[in-house]
Amino acid sequence: MNAAANPDFRKLWAAQAVSGVGARITRDGLPILAVAGLAATPGQLGLMAALASGATLILTLASGGRIDRTRRRPVLIGADLLRAAVLIALPLAAWLGAITLWQVFAAAILVAAASVVFDIADHAYLPSLIDRDQITDGNARLSATDSVAEVGGPALAGLLFQWLAGPIAVAVNAATYLVSAGLLLTIRKPEAQPRPEGPAPGWRADVAAGFKAAWREPLVRPLLLMTAAGGLFGAFFSALYVVFALRVLQLTPAMLGLTIAAGGIGALAGAALAQPMARRLGVGPAIFAASAGATLAALLIPLAPAEPGLGMAFLVAAQVFGDALAVAGVVLMASLRQTVLPAQLLGRVGASFHAVGGGMAVAGALIGGALGGLIGPREALYVAVAGLALSPLIALASPPLRCLREMHKPLSG
Repeated sequence: MNAAANPDFRKLWAAQAVSGVGARITRDGLPILAVAGLAATPGQLGLMAALASGATLILTLASGGRIDRTRRRPVLIGADLLRAAVLIALPLAAWLGAITLWQVFAAAILVAAASVVFDIADHAYLPSLIDRDQITDGNARLSATDSVAEVGGPALAGLLFQWLAGPIAVAVNAATYLVSAGLLLTIRKPEAQPRPEGPAPGWRADVAAGFKAAWREPLVRPLLLMTAAGGLFGAFFSALYVVFALRVLQLTPAMLGLTIAAGGIGALAGAALAQPMARRLGVGPAIFAASAGATLAALLIPLAPAEPGLGMAFLVAAQVFGDALAVAGVVLMASLRQTVLPAQLLGRVGASFHAVGGGMAVAGALIGGALGGLIGPREALYVAVAGLALSPLIALASPPLRCLREMHKPLSG
């Protein structure tokens, strides 16, 4: 079924398209600002990534149950408004001559925290907005939105940071969050207040419920383990990618932005590729193939030669092919969770996934940043690629997932 036929879904889709561009400018712009404007070291970039991941972990643990017990749309709007306010504060600090690396760290932490709340609420909100048989199509379209943002956002970030002062470039995207909030306000479908399940338990009970639901479902358990492996070793790239591209390969900020934007082209293809892969290979084999292919594509990054033009070509190839396969896998994994788990648990299960990924990312960012300073960014990225290979191995080692053919006919053996 076509989710785009639903007018309220189109508004959600448009809101994500707008805020997605802003999110990419912030994501890629803050490390560029830290390296190019404030002379951040690999260890400091690792610390920034770790602090942001730590903040998301703490908020994730506290927010899943609350999101399950409240309307999700106001949470989405509030997260947009908070991100806009945080970004507006950076140019104000620069105008006062008071901007420091720690202020950039604080912005990264707050935006990351608001973003993870938005993601959890969005994952839980989608099934209430569209029909069940539209979920995979809806996720694919939302991933396509992210892919378009991945094309435009990083390229725009690179150009803005080359042409404008860094804090001003970061502030440009504050308006995108305001537009996103406005679009979400226009959604007409009433959202029912979730029925109370008795006295609200503490956050520990919510966390336990989310992990229990994810772990006891044999189709979701390997996805949780894959998220852990991806969070740990993927965070190496968060800590090292920018410094590797700018200092080792000698790319300019504009070249880096265009390189990351190239991944958006691949991600756009990946959003369209998810359903054909599932039909041709089966859902489980498609998840394995996507994870394995994305890992192989990541190997191109540390293999890139230290010459700007040729090095950029390697990174572009890694971005295009790696992002295509990674997004196809993410679409299928998210749709599988939303299909086989009860709707009233999606917020808590989503929080458990974010907590696992975020917790491992804290460790990965610190280890990656320290390892990059010790043995060099290129060598540390080789270690990261080796670790990413755990994800497809986990999928391969899980018979229920490996043998799953249809999204709506889960196996239990």
